[in-house]
Amino acid sequence: MALSADESGRLADLLTSQAGQIVQRWTEALAAQLRGRLSQAELVRQVQELHRALVDALGKGVGDLAAEEATELRAVLAEVSRGQARQGFSATETASGVFALKEALLAVMETDQGTGTLRDYVAFSALVDQMGLFTFETFVRTRESLIADQAEQLLELSTPVVKLWEGVVAVPLVGTLDSARAQVVMERLLQTLVDTGSPYAIIDITGVPAVDTQVAQHILKTVVAARLMGADCIISGIRPQIAQTIVALGIEFGDIATKASLADALRHVLRLTGVEANRRQPRREA
Repeated sequence: MALSADESGRLADLLTSQAGQIVQRWTEALAAQLRGRLSQAELVRQVQELHRALVDALGKGVGDLAAEEATELRAVLAEVSRGQARQGFSATETASGVFALKEALLAVMETDQGTGTLRDYVAFSALVDQMGLFTFETFVRTRESLIADQAEQLLELSTPVVKLWEGVVAVPLVGTLDSARAQVVMERLLQTLVDTGSPYAIIDITGVPAVDTQVAQHILKTVVAARLMGADCIISGIRPQIAQTIVALGIEFGDIATKASLADALRHVLRLTGVEANRRQPRREA
């Protein structure tokens, strides 16, 4: 339900003539809901910005939040929503901050009977509802974007590529290896091979709880991609249980070197490069 031109004008007059009371009551209602999670100065600033943007929009005859004249009002609402999403507020708390304007309007209209009628209040409430829903939707989109970014960051952190020796890099995998993560592993490994010029890469699956056909295919694709870059891959961390599963599934690793542990894989690579690993000999007592 959109406001008529007369209703927009009356609401603009009410917000302007009773600005002090409305901003104060709106701030108090918002403070009661947030319970100290925002400073008083921040609450006042936020309410004043929303109040100013709403008055400007109504002054242009806006009857619906989707109107072009409400662009600035939507921008302020979106800024508030995104800010509270990043600060850890809930969607309900964010939308309720806008709905608190209803309490302020009702209190002012009840105090001064000359400022409006019940019909006006219902019309005003419809616009506030639109503002609250817009705030809620913006909050949800922002939270989804934040969660996606955090998931991507965690994915990158969970797939490190480390340099073990000159010419040798390793990818220690921990947890389940799905398609998305396998793609990140491949990209990071190939980029590291380019940056370091390493001819050998060790893919350690000690921390992978289970290997099925899908996981094996991801590993094989990574090995093939590395070979296309001129690097040989060694797979380490194949425990007895995983070895039995691989045999039972009929998975073939072909000519890919496999080792039981990361240490064994490193020793294997060092032998291939002609470097002898130093082993500490037990001290003999005289």
